[in-house]
Amino acid sequence: MTERIPATILKTVDSSKPIRLTPAQAGGPIHTRSFAGLFRNLRLIGAGLLLLLYFGTQWLNWEGRQAVLWDLGKQQFHIFGSTFWPQDFILLSALLIIAAFGLFFITVLAGRVWCGYACPQSIWTWLFMWAEKTTEGDRGQRIKLDAAPWSLSKLLRRSAKHTLWLLVSLATAIAFVGYFTPVRELIGDLLTLKLGSTTGFWLFFFTAATYINAGWLREQVCLHMCPYSRFQSVMFDADTLVVSYDATRGESRGARRKDNDPRSQGLGDCIDCTLCVQVCPTGIDIRDGLQLDCISCGACIDICNSVMDKMGYARGLVRYTSERALEGGKTRLLRPRLIGYAAALLMMVGAFAWALDARPMLSLDVTRDRTLYRENMQGQIENMYSLKIINKTQQRRDYMITLGEGPFELHGPGEISLAPGEIVDLPVSVALVENNGASTRELRFAVSDSSDPVRHVSAPSTFISPRVR
Repeated sequence: MTERIPATILKTVDSSKPIRLTPAQAGGPIHTRSFAGLFRNLRLIGAGLLLLLYFGTQWLNWEGRQAVLWDLGKQQFHIFGSTFWPQDFILLSALLIIAAFGLFFITVLAGRVWCGYACPQSIWTWLFMWAEKTTEGDRGQRIKLDAAPWSLSKLLRRSAKHTLWLLVSLATAIAFVGYFTPVRELIGDLLTLKLGSTTGFWLFFFTAATYINAGWLREQVCLHMCPYSRFQSVMFDADTLVVSYDATRGESRGARRKDNDPRSQGLGDCIDCTLCVQVCPTGIDIRDGLQLDCISCGACIDICNSVMDKMGYARGLVRYTSERALEGGKTRLLRPRLIGYAAALLMMVGAFAWALDARPMLSLDVTRDRTLYRENMQGQIENMYSLKIINKTQQRRDYMITLGEGPFELHGPGEISLAPGEIVDLPVSVALVENNGASTRELRFAVSDSSDPVRHVSAPSTFISPRVR
């Protein structure tokens, strides 16, 4: 006899009501509605500050040069008063790891708020939406324009929109390339059409990438291309703050008059206006529960609160809350996972700050000449070396060059003066003053700051001589 698995009907569908698909489900373009509210204001302030930082930082000067400049030609990365070199790449790796743990921490605490408030894809998408609204009107007007046949008015509106998109994209590309090429020179070359092929290529590439991502792909980047949306749910727990619809309070949905008691009609607080769907940049219905597509921007909270105000209901039908709170419990902000991420983050930030402060501002590389050895005028065995010395500071420095203990004598300049950021390849020779018969010996070069001997670096090498029998 075959055993049957019992089935339970969780929800029935009222066949008398048409099924409404969200813009994301229908696969059509998403036209968001204008709205106002606290979280929108927070996003505007945050986005404005980030855009100011992105477009404005490169125009700052520091000691006669661009304050933030990644000079690939000279392999120097200037960030205000600090200069970083390829040898400091480990610091960049550490910074990226810290950023990743910071993202993990904020995700455990408040879900996908990075996407909703600070992600460049979201910020530039909102910027392009503003251009769309300015040229084509609000949501209803844009939908009608999409459905309307082509006309002179439609052509002019679309042309104006794409012109704004391209101007913003070009400005974005110029700002980005301006962090690798001095921006004032870049603007001058662009205006006089004297751009090099490499610079021109990257300007075209980033203009096209911005135009396509923020203008055409938009939410598709968040839904299908961004890996963060795929693994974020692994970091959620019952106390993570996410944008949620309070189904206990909102159901059943339905239209009603403002002065009627919804409970007497068997209705909840949700009037089924679908405005939460109309303002969502990814086109989802938050009332369907927590979804992969939600970027936690809070747009649905703002619009729902405005509807609740008009109806005379309490705010918070859609709000930032946790799964535990929705089930009647109390959200626990301090919990082992969050504390663990915070502790790891603090330790990494502390270690990074120490490494940044302790990094040597002087670099020394030693290369031994391929010639095995030679005999000098005094009959001593000599080896030739090339010392690559880098002054990583922003001031001229005088350095002393010495050898470590051993039967050796340095022939060559014992002092050298280097300009800020200067790199020099210094040829020197080392003579063996006492031959004990060994064919290979270890020696060590040292370079120290004349004004601050504590600042010094050293590098090992080998000395080769004929074996004495």
